[in-house]
Amino acid sequence: MSSPLQRRVRDWIAAPAYPWVTGGVVTAGAVAELIVIPAGVTTTIGVLVSAASLMWRRSFPPIAVLTVAAGLLGFAGDVNLYVSIMVSGLIGCYCLGRRRVLHPALTVAGGALGAVCVNLVHINTWSRMELPVPALWEKGSLSLFAESFLLTVVVFGAVMMGDAVRSREETRTERHLAQARMIAMERQQAAEAERAAIARELHDIVSHSVSMIAVQAESATYTTPGLTPEARDGFQQIAATARSSMAELRRLLGVLRTPQGEVALTAPQPTLDHLGELVEQHRAVGGLAELRITGERVPLPAAWELSAYRITQEALTNARKHAPGARTVVEVDYGAGRLLTLRVRDDGPGVGSGPGTGHGLTGMRERAALVGGRLSAGAGPDGGFLVEAELPWGSG
Repeated sequence: MSSPLQRRVRDWIAAPAYPWVTGGVVTAGAVAELIVIPAGVTTTIGVLVSAASLMWRRSFPPIAVLTVAAGLLGFAGDVNLYVSIMVSGLIGCYCLGRRRVLHPALTVAGGALGAVCVNLVHINTWSRMELPVPALWEKGSLSLFAESFLLTVVVFGAVMMGDAVRSREETRTERHLAQARMIAMERQQAAEAERAAIARELHDIVSHSVSMIAVQAESATYTTPGLTPEARDGFQQIAATARSSMAELRRLLGVLRTPQGEVALTAPQPTLDHLGELVEQHRAVGGLAELRITGERVPLPAAWELSAYRITQEALTNARKHAPGARTVVEVDYGAGRLLTLRVRDDGPGVGSGPGTGHGLTGMRERAALVGGRLSAGAGPDGGFLVEAELPWGSG
C-alpha cells in the first residue's frame, strides 16, 4: 500500500500544471547556465528549445522528438555538455517511451544515430583544436566513439523506463477494469440467484397452501351436508379468491424469474430427506463428512424443512472453505417436544465465517429466526468449529 506522501507525489505529477512547472524550471535553469557559461548560437538555440519544449510534452507528446533532437544539436555545437541538456534529453526520451510516440526500438535507433552524428562532429572539432586525435579506423580510433556509446546507453535506459511505466499502468488499468467487470457480473449473478431463490420458496411454500385452501373450499360445497345457499356461495367465493391469489402469485413470480432459472423456478425445494445427497456432494469435492440421525423422522412444515436443509448446506460450505480436509459430522436430532436440533461440527482450526460476510453465519441465523429458532456458532468444546441450531416447530 502506498504512503500518503507517495499518493501526494502521484497526484502532483498527474496535475495539469506539472509539465508547465517542470518545463519552466528547466528553461530557467538553462538560461542561468547560459549566462554563467556562454555558448555559441547553435548551442544556445539547442539548449533553450530543448528545455522550453518540455512544457508541451503532455499536451502534445510528439514534441519530445524536438526536445531530444534540439538537445543533441546543442551538445554537438559545443564540446561542453550542459546540465540543462542532460535533464531535458532524459525527460524527452522518457516521454517518448512513456507515450509511445514511436516504437521503442525505433526511438533507441534514432537516438543512437543522433549520438553517432554528435560524436563525429566532436571528433572533427577535436582535430581542428590540434588535439592528438587518431585517424578513423586507425589503432585507438575506436575509443573516440565512447561518447556515442554512452549517449546510446542513456537514451536506451530512459526510453525503456518510460515504456516500462506505460506497460505497468496499462496492466493496472486492465486489471482494475477486469475486476470491475467481475464484481459487476458477480453482483448480477447474486441478485438473479437471490430472486430465483425467493421465487422458488414462494412457489413451494405459499402456493401450496393457497392451492389447498382453494381445493378444500371448493370441495366443501359438495362434501358438507346441510349447507345453506349462503354458506355454499361463501365457500365458492373463498375458492375463487384463492384461485385469484394464485394467479397474482404467479404474476409476481414471473417478475422475479430469471431467464436461466425459469425451469428451476418451480422445482421442488430440498427437504431433510435430501441431507444424504448433500453429504455425498460434500464428499465428492474432497470433504470428509458423516451424517447421523437420531429420533423418529417426522415430516415438518415446508419452511422448517427448507430452513434446516439450508443451514446444513451453508455449514458444510463454511467447513470446506475454512477447514479444507477436516472431518465434518452432521447430526440431526428429532427430539421430544417437537424440537429439531441440528449440529454440524468439524475438527479443523476452529474458524468460521464472520457475521459480516452476508452469506455466512448471518444468513444461517436469519434462517433459524425465520421459523422461531436460534442458532449458535463458534469453537467446539473438543476443538474445531461447531454450528448448532434448535428449530421448534410446535408445542409439545
